[in-house]
Order: sequence, then structure tokens, then C-alpha cells
Amino acid sequence: MNLFSLVWNYLVAKPLNTFLNCLLLALGIAVITILLLVQTQLMTKISDNAKGIDLVVGAKGSPLQLILCNIFHIDFPTGNIKLAEAEKLVRNKMIKKAIPMALGDSHSGYRIIGTNTDYPQLYHAVLEQGDWWKKSLEVVIGSQVAQQLQLSINDTFAGTHGLSNEGDVHEGHHYRVVGIMKKNNTVLDNLILGNIESVWLMHQEESVSPSPTDSSLLASTLLPAVTAVDSTMEITSLLIQYRSPMAAIQLPRLINSQSNMQAASPAFETARLFSILGVGVEVLNGFAYVLIVIAALSIFIALYNSLKERRYDMAIMRSMGATRTRLLFTTVLEGITMTVIGSVGGLVLAHGALMIIADTVSEVQSTGITGFLFLPVESLLLSASVGLGAVCALLPAIQIYRADISKVLASN
Repeated sequence: MNLFSLVWNYLVAKPLNTFLNCLLLALGIAVITILLLVQTQLMTKISDNAKGIDLVVGAKGSPLQLILCNIFHIDFPTGNIKLAEAEKLVRNKMIKKAIPMALGDSHSGYRIIGTNTDYPQLYHAVLEQGDWWKKSLEVVIGSQVAQQLQLSINDTFAGTHGLSNEGDVHEGHHYRVVGIMKKNNTVLDNLILGNIESVWLMHQEESVSPSPTDSSLLASTLLPAVTAVDSTMEITSLLIQYRSPMAAIQLPRLINSQSNMQAASPAFETARLFSILGVGVEVLNGFAYVLIVIAALSIFIALYNSLKERRYDMAIMRSMGATRTRLLFTTVLEGITMTVIGSVGGLVLAHGALMIIADTVSEVQSTGITGFLFLPVESLLLSASVGLGAVCALLPAIQIYRADISKVLASN
């Protein structure tokens, strides 16, 4: 019988102990792996979605809410800002580009955004079917929207006020799908894009479009398709790119102190968000490490107790020609086998659980988090499990190595 067969027979001889030891270790490894997968993917998504946006300008309120709403589209707007004020701001020489955004409606939980084509170009969006919108009530949808809602080119739908399905439905006007974007693993996959005039049209009872004959009208630089704007027209926010690094120091202070608008830095606010979430992540990590330590102690105790039960067997093996080194290696291999089984089980459990969560929980699905991603650090976890098994088995293995077979045989 070779060493591996012998070790396996030792493990299956006490299946309940082996299962519990491996399960404890698997749970600890699974928790750590899930946290690593979620944290890595979230940081990548946040970095990709905020790329190219230096500043978000919107209504006064929570800066973090402003970022979550207008970049990641997972919160409600802080309010609206006057288009006339936004027009004055974008004339500032420190601003290289400003992308207007108008939010407020959704369809089946997917947010409808009024903007211009600079917004999808910011994420290097490419159309899979159709064309970009050219007039009001034409929309281009993300790949996830098309897949989940089974929408195709020329399909029509009505927008719902707010983000929930319980909001008022704008039955007076229907959007028509003219394009579908290719999947690019950004926030665009979960958005419905059209022009700002469409959003105004949906809410025309609240905000009536200005008459082009009004003497107070100003030419619009933000919206070329709009010939003129007045003080009653509103948008939700501006996504701004700086012209120079000096703007990062001067522009936010200027906006926050000398206007009715608020400026929020995506880099600063996302760093603050991760510092807040980091506390919970550290607690869960600590819990996972406690599980791993308990599993290690359990494996050590199991090996130590099994040593007492198998001392006579080991002595018989020695008398039949097995060397001390062979018996030592057998014990170490037993510890390594248990930890490797537990670690592999933990990795499988982590990826499987994340796949199920991503398929069943719509909020997780919309973030694009998947269980099919495999990180290089996972190979380190497997390597560490080998070391952990060797350490757990070290003391029992040394005792076996030093055992006096004559005394063991004489005592039985």
C-alpha cells in the first residue's frame, strides 16, 4: 500500500472528524475568497466607471450621494440645477469638457438618462445593433437591459417616475429603442440613454419647454439641439473634465462657495466610501481568520489524538521495515491532505455561492460581479494551506519520529 492510499484510509476511517475539520477550514477560506472577489471587482468597476470624470456638479446635498447617483447610478439624485447656471459654469476656462445629465425615470428598475453622445463615448461604447439616438424619445440601451427585458430594435416602452416599479408610469409618451450597445463591463450595460429633451418631454407638466420667441432666452452651449434655454429649465448634474491640474484646487471651492450648486470629487468620495466599508470588510476578514485558526487547531488535535490510537500500528510498520522518515512523512501528508481538501472546498464554495448570488439577486447582477473570476491570490491560498497542514502535523509527526517501538510493542 502506498503512502497516499494509507493516508486516505486514515482519513475515511473517521469520516465525521475529517468532514468537520475540512468544513471549518472551507468556511474560513470561502469567506476570505468571497471578500477578495467582491472587493477586487468592485474596485475595478469603480475605477472603470469613474475614469475620465474629474468632478460631478449637482444640487447641494450629500457629496457621496451625488457621486453614487450620477456615476454609479445606485442612489437617488440630490435634486436639480438650473440649466442657465450650468451654462455659466461650463464657460469657465478651467473646464475642458462638461457632460450634462438628466435623471429621474426608469424602466423595470433600469435607469433612463438624458444626456448627449459624449457620455457613452466616455466609456468607449460601441453599438452592437442600430444607431445612436437622433431625436427625442429615441433611446439606446445597454446589453444587460436588452438581455433582461428582452428588448429589440424598434421596441417601445413607457418610463416610470423614480427607480421603483411602483412609480407613476408616463403613458403619454413612449420611448423607442434605436440602438443596443455591446457589453463593455461598465455602468452603461445597465442604462437606457437618450437626449435630455426626452426627459423634459416626460415631465413637461412640471417643466414646460421654453418658447423660442421669449426675449430672455440664452443660446445653449451644453445642448446643441436646443436652440435656447431659460431659467426654468433644469438638469440633474454635470460630469466635468479639468483642463489643467490647477482646476482640481480652484474649481470645487469656487462652485461650492459662489453658486447654488455642489461639486464632488469622485476620487475623494469613493476613497471615503471604501474607508467606511473597510470596517465591515475587516470584521468579516477577522471572522474568517478565526475560523481558519479553529480549523487548524481542530486538525492538530485530530492528528494528535489519532497518533495515540495508531502508536501500535506505527510500531508494527516500523518493525516491518518502515523508516522513521516514512512515518513522519505519512503524518505530515495526512495534515496537508486535510487542509488542501478544505481549501479547495472553500474556493469551490466561494465561487459557487457568488455565481448563485449573482444570478438570483438583481442588485448584485446589476453591479456585474461574477463568480467566474479567478484571482492569482487564490493560488497563494492553496499554497498556504499546504504550509498550514504541515505545521498542524509537525508536532504529532515529530513524536512519531521519536517513538521507541520496543516500548510501544511491549506495552500492548
